[in-house]
Amino acid sequence: MGFSPSLKYCLKTSLVSLLLGICQPSNALPHDSGPFGWASAAGNDESSTRSPLRGDSAFLGVVQNEVNPDNSAAVPESEYKLAPGQAADADLGIPFTFDNVAHPQPVRGDLGSTDPGPRTYAYDRLNPSTFAPPGSDSGEVTQGKWPLGLSHNRILPGHAGWSRQENTDVLPGATTMAGVDMKLAPWAYRELHWHQANEWSIILNGSVRVQAMNEDGQTFTDDLTAGDVWYFPSGVPHSLQALDEGAEFMLVFDQGDFSDGGTGLITEMFLRNPKEVLSKNFQAPLSDFDDLPQDQLYIFNGTPAPKDVKEQTIQGPGGVLSGDQSYTYHLSKQEAYETPGGSIKIIDPVSFPIAKMFSAALVTIKPGAMREIHWHGTSDEWGFFLAGQARVSIYEAPSAGASIDFSAGDISYVKATASHYIENTGVEDVVFLEMLQAPRFSDISVGQWLKLTPRQIVKDTLHLPDSLLDNLSPNKQYVVQGNRNLTAVADGSGIA
Repeated sequence: MGFSPSLKYCLKTSLVSLLLGICQPSNALPHDSGPFGWASAAGNDESSTRSPLRGDSAFLGVVQNEVNPDNSAAVPESEYKLAPGQAADADLGIPFTFDNVAHPQPVRGDLGSTDPGPRTYAYDRLNPSTFAPPGSDSGEVTQGKWPLGLSHNRILPGHAGWSRQENTDVLPGATTMAGVDMKLAPWAYRELHWHQANEWSIILNGSVRVQAMNEDGQTFTDDLTAGDVWYFPSGVPHSLQALDEGAEFMLVFDQGDFSDGGTGLITEMFLRNPKEVLSKNFQAPLSDFDDLPQDQLYIFNGTPAPKDVKEQTIQGPGGVLSGDQSYTYHLSKQEAYETPGGSIKIIDPVSFPIAKMFSAALVTIKPGAMREIHWHGTSDEWGFFLAGQARVSIYEAPSAGASIDFSAGDISYVKATASHYIENTGVEDVVFLEMLQAPRFSDISVGQWLKLTPRQIVKDTLHLPDSLLDNLSPNKQYVVQGNRNLTAVADGSGIA
């Protein structure tokens, strides 16, 4: 039986290439001796006649003629190919993907070198801008990415739902906000609870009925659908029930170290009080507490809610919250602000007053387009990618820069005053949630800044031509259009 060219290459080069680089699908090290002989046969009898557990002292220090010419760290050109645009000048920074590349290499233009392994190609394909960064990257930038697919998922009995979270345990630099992605099955509840942090949420799929009561005994009940938002101040007790199609939503909290495991739960509160105290507090016989849950419910299946929300709207002595005090905002009904490259919806305390320091933009970026280069003056930016593939380059003063790739389900984090953009590098729309801890959504647009600065200052500083400066707008662009062909300027000319 003959060997494939890839296997022949593995057998004559390093074992590391055999394990992870080209021909072995598993990432595990072999347990028996292979063709390279460095891994001895397995055994469990240390007193046997097998080779000793430790080597001879003669192996220390200089060994003559140790170099093995058949063991190479180079990857032959016949064993890989560069992605379209990867060979272009590194300073152009053209975005590219490794989608159809068998053995991605950390090369961009004349920068980098091949990598024989060990490797996990899936990571390389998802993160080409990290694996083969553009020449504009420099120094160290605060880590700004966490894939929710790597977060531990808490799954609940009865297929009632699940939750997974991101906080400073996994993204240490994200000190001001944390996120929880939660799913409720049809009619399932997130049990009656409250938080030490303020909670903002957007529904990703399905519909939810929210219910709450504040310190003054004022109540609130509302039905929300995909694209709508709710907000509950810290300490305000509330519950959530998915309606007949179930629901998934992203919760954002204003504490970077927030953990949903630290939430106050009605079940736990009852369990932590003696039944004698419960009897006295509620003026009820002890037997009324015989059937209390013996553990927290967290997420659990429930009785279908009545279709008419008014049937569950309870009015107490404080009345029902409404107007500026409402805990919900139907963002799905708000028209987006359209630009040639996409669209943007802004929701902040100007339109949603109860959410005092939560400002957000829901941004859609068409293929080839980008959220313009900008920064936020007073708030870090917490982001969540709902759809598509994108690249972000972050500049942190004075001279650090890093490029990061994102896809649906990823969380991003950029420090206040750090410039950045979001560029669509895929073939479908990017949908991105941009969160600030601020009383109003705002940013500094670099294009607007240059336009509203005396031209001579800009020309003396950046040596930009009049044609470019003439084309700048005095207004923010938010999303600017671009060429869908991401490699259109690979030859160093033209407009991207």
